[in-house]
Amino acid sequence: MGGRAVGRSGGRQFLCPALAALALLTAGPPDRLTAQQQPLVIAIRAGTLIDGRGGAPVRNAVIVIRGDRIESVGTTVPQGARVIDLSRATVLPGLIDAHVHLSMRPIGEGDWVNSGTRESIADDALFGARNARLTLQAGFTTVRNVGARGFADVSLRNAINAGIVPGPRMITGGNSLGISGGHCDDNGYAPYALREAGPLEGIANGPEQIREAIRLQVKYGADVIKICATGGVLSQGDAVGVRQYDDEELRAVVQTAHFMERRVAAHAHGAEGIIAASRAGVNSIEHGSFLTDEGARVMVEHQTWLVPTLMAGFMVGSDSGSARLPPWAAVKGRAAWAASQQGIRRAVAAGVRIALGTDAGVFPHGTNGREFELLVRFGGMTPMQAIQAGTTSAASLLGWERDVGSIEAGKFADLVAVDGDPLADISLLQRPSFVMKGGEVFVGR
Repeated sequence: MGGRAVGRSGGRQFLCPALAALALLTAGPPDRLTAQQQPLVIAIRAGTLIDGRGGAPVRNAVIVIRGDRIESVGTTVPQGARVIDLSRATVLPGLIDAHVHLSMRPIGEGDWVNSGTRESIADDALFGARNARLTLQAGFTTVRNVGARGFADVSLRNAINAGIVPGPRMITGGNSLGISGGHCDDNGYAPYALREAGPLEGIANGPEQIREAIRLQVKYGADVIKICATGGVLSQGDAVGVRQYDDEELRAVVQTAHFMERRVAAHAHGAEGIIAASRAGVNSIEHGSFLTDEGARVMVEHQTWLVPTLMAGFMVGSDSGSARLPPWAAVKGRAAWAASQQGIRRAVAAGVRIALGTDAGVFPHGTNGREFELLVRFGGMTPMQAIQAGTTSAASLLGWERDVGSIEAGKFADLVAVDGDPLADISLLQRPSFVMKGGEVFVGR
């Protein structure tokens, strides 16, 4: 057949020439919208507004929304607008979680250790639909999904964008990249029990395989490249902080991803891996548990973001959480959590740029809001700094700061509200009473 089929690539829609011409002929002039076609205008009365930019809260603000975007922020309700009264609440930007695994079931749910051999990618997609809804209802209107088997996150993102299932806006990672036998591989099984994974599945050794793996992830829909630069807690056979990619491989990761206009998120617990990945030019360090003063200095020098995922650390390092893990993982989890509590304070004190991320999937989805409390409790951040980490800062890390992260004219109408003052009680962000994404209400009135 001639021409190109209808499809999407990188957010752009392609039509074959004949269909494009037909669309132009049949579309009416843009100024001939009927009353039913006019975008709905909504005015939200906010008792207190925290807009995400770090300024003082504003009392009795009015947020005017037209369609899926914020039109203005002021004090006047336009004539004929639908009014949503949140005058007894605090309104904030939709929250952002920069490190989730929506298609992953949490520790303790089902046969977690052997789920990779007993559940298919179709199962992952179904769990993802459930977890996306829970995440949105928790007030997180944007997430960065850093790793999913078989591109299940890409399918979930597309289904959310098409309105098939409810969920947050998603940046997707496809398969995470790592070495054979490393944190991103399937370890602990007998030889020949599983088919050996290759670059398509994210297992890549050496610069050439790394380049191939990144190109394949992008080909099949990845928006960000996630790599495993060090060992991890939940992988068998590796130390939690040991380096797994050398300098040449890290440079190949960054160069290839950036050529393809993709940012790089590097899973890195160990001090040497954090420093090497930052010097190579990755955009963010995920976890950063054993961060040293030198590591913090290098991260500041290279403007590398830290996504600390304190909730995951607390989950695997606390007595109740580690009890759910195999013994080999529990030992690593306790060590990583003990180090994380020092590492996050080093990062904050040194001025490392911090974006909120939770590693949801290690713990139950929909409880992401506790990360704000942990940033204050263990990181020494003020409540306003923690809020910015989960709004404007996270939006900057994702490269979406023009569209999300703050309540300003022109940005998506992504809003949450809590009953009370989160600057006095940051735990309120775990219990939103109102959630709006793109002008559509998902929780509340």
